[in-house]
Amino acid sequence: MSENKLFDICIVGGGIVGAATAYSFQQVYPEMKVLLIEKENRPAPHQTGHNSGVIHSGIYYKPGSYKAKNCVKGKDQLIAFAKEHGIKHDVCGKIIVATEESEFPHMEKVFNNGIANGLTDNRWISAAEIKEIEPHCTGIKGIWVPYTGIIDFVGATAKMLEITESLNSESKVVFNEEVISYKEESGVKNIRTNKASYRAKYMVFCGGLQSDRLAKKDGVKLDMSIVGFRGDYYELTDAAKHKVRNLIYPVPNPEFPFLGVHFTRMTDGSMECGPNAVFSFKREGYGKTDFSLKDAAEALAFRGTWNLLFKHFGFAYNEYRRAFSKPLFLKTLQRLIPDLTMEDLQPGRAGVRAMALGLDGETIDDFRIEQKGNSLHVLNAPSPAATASLAIGNQIREMAEARFALKDKVSQ
Repeated sequence: MSENKLFDICIVGGGIVGAATAYSFQQVYPEMKVLLIEKENRPAPHQTGHNSGVIHSGIYYKPGSYKAKNCVKGKDQLIAFAKEHGIKHDVCGKIIVATEESEFPHMEKVFNNGIANGLTDNRWISAAEIKEIEPHCTGIKGIWVPYTGIIDFVGATAKMLEITESLNSESKVVFNEEVISYKEESGVKNIRTNKASYRAKYMVFCGGLQSDRLAKKDGVKLDMSIVGFRGDYYELTDAAKHKVRNLIYPVPNPEFPFLGVHFTRMTDGSMECGPNAVFSFKREGYGKTDFSLKDAAEALAFRGTWNLLFKHFGFAYNEYRRAFSKPLFLKTLQRLIPDLTMEDLQPGRAGVRAMALGLDGETIDDFRIEQKGNSLHVLNAPSPAATASLAIGNQIREMAEARFALKDKVSQ
């Protein structure tokens, strides 16, 4: 099968960042012929569909960073989108809880970051106020964050794609097709999938867990690599759901690039506990023993992986132990809710997070987008990318407008 029509832009990846990018182009340029290609059979099949379902506030992120600016702006856009289109969501607020005085200095930094990012309604709460908000939670000091919420990210992604196709009958969203090659000839990208061929003036790659591979195939020289870290969740049983009302987070450890195991009420009413963070031997592997020789070999051949693991060996070892030990997982959860028991927990789902690592083993903490000819590659879109997706989509569109002079070329 071959598609001879020339599309204005092709977006690779049907997660929420890809969907938001397609949506942004189509909203601003209704005449634009947009093609989005997703290799799985549904929207949001990987990181988006396996994340914690939280609308982040922006309290954690370095003031002035793209993460901070896009999160604060993007959460408001996402909430407005959810209200307009009937996407399940609830801006329920969350608490960040300290259980030891040693956590106070970083907690102060987190609070001040929130103020600098415009989150002026956050407030300090006492141990007694923690109990008022979450009766089963025990802490010595907390931060109440009213901006945080929960949302159905898969539903939001599907709606963005639905609207994109509805705005222009010549736009197209394709599932079950994996992009194999893309060559630029005479200013046009010739795109081949496992099922068809397409043509487009420009491409935007939102490949998530595969972003570095897609960039390398396009000739982008990289000093980083994507390494997968799996996060496992438990769920509270029906009998234990009353022990969590909304969202409870620990004070994050500043030495590690994860927020820590937390409690989340999901939009379907379930209560999740997690995730941990363990090195994954398969980029898209959600089982504890999933293995891909290609993925494992690439990750272990990359110097940055070893540098990361050596720097944080104790953390990595403890996370891996906890992944296979329900008692150890429970012990971590009991720091926040002491009366949890083994019987309160049942196995939940898992997700894999794309960690962009430099050769030195340091995580690339902010968004990173590179240009190659008529292509833009989103190489790193870390959390809170789902929350910030609409803002990121607009940013990508604006970047394309500037670099490709799109306003003068659409549908010419």
